[in-house]
Amino acid sequence: MFSYPQATRVFPYHSRGSIPNAYYYFPYDESGGIHSHDALEYNARHQFPSQQLTFVLVHGSWADAHFWDGVATELRKRGHIVYTPEYAGHGKDLNKNVTHAMITKSIVDYIKNWNLYDFVLVGHSFGGTVIQKVAEQVPDRIKRLVFWDAFVLKDGESLADAFPTQMRQGFEQLRATSKDDTIMLPFPLFRDSFVNTATFEEAKRMYVDVTPEPAKPLFEKLNLKAFYELPTPKSYVYFYQDNALPQGDGYGWHPAMSSRLGQFRLIVGDGDHFTDTRTRPAMIAQKFYEAGRD
Repeated sequence: MFSYPQATRVFPYHSRGSIPNAYYYFPYDESGGIHSHDALEYNARHQFPSQQLTFVLVHGSWADAHFWDGVATELRKRGHIVYTPEYAGHGKDLNKNVTHAMITKSIVDYIKNWNLYDFVLVGHSFGGTVIQKVAEQVPDRIKRLVFWDAFVLKDGESLADAFPTQMRQGFEQLRATSKDDTIMLPFPLFRDSFVNTATFEEAKRMYVDVTPEPAKPLFEKLNLKAFYELPTPKSYVYFYQDNALPQGDGYGWHPAMSSRLGQFRLIVGDGDHFTDTRTRPAMIAQKFYEAGRD
């Protein structure tokens, strides 16, 4: 998205040296109704080992950096360092006339500005396409790529190309009715496809945070030749009940998207596309650890 607002990189510490190990990037205040409960899959058999990791978490469409609040908190509790950069066209950036390259630049600039190395780069949903392009630009800084129910595009493909025909046509219609080239999710679609395991009340609360998504980056075809030459280790985290991308006929998260990575580590969980970041962040944190550890 277009020029990334500098104000969102303001930190509450006077220098980087004063940032505590458990600090994670958070561009706004810490208010908000994040629900944090112990995950059903997180118990005494799933304790975090002592290896400390650094995570950079990249959100997807119809979300912003707040998406990671609960997950980042759970990772911090266990001694990991977590950054959640915001990218152009999202969060406080109201300019929706942006491109995929602008989004990528937001993340690359953030990584370079904070001189980050040896980190696990996680992309969720649309964020998978972002970390593909980020990895091309800073491959020497990345320890491992983790795709969580994320798009893995082929060279020359757009995200919209990875949609089933009916789904693509639906998004094209939503784009056509927009006055600013964005796509807004209707609540029935959000409820059935993104938060299908949530209660109706939880779904309504989460829908309040959904904002129109810039349409252009979803339809841009990406040159990914360099990505497919990278030796960077890769993992794919797949949640069984994630219905945001319908399964079948060569579509879906796993194995349709995951198999494009070549050799990869598969970590699975039981959840949907959005809900568990609010209701079971400890479970997601554990899955990310399993995906990112040595």
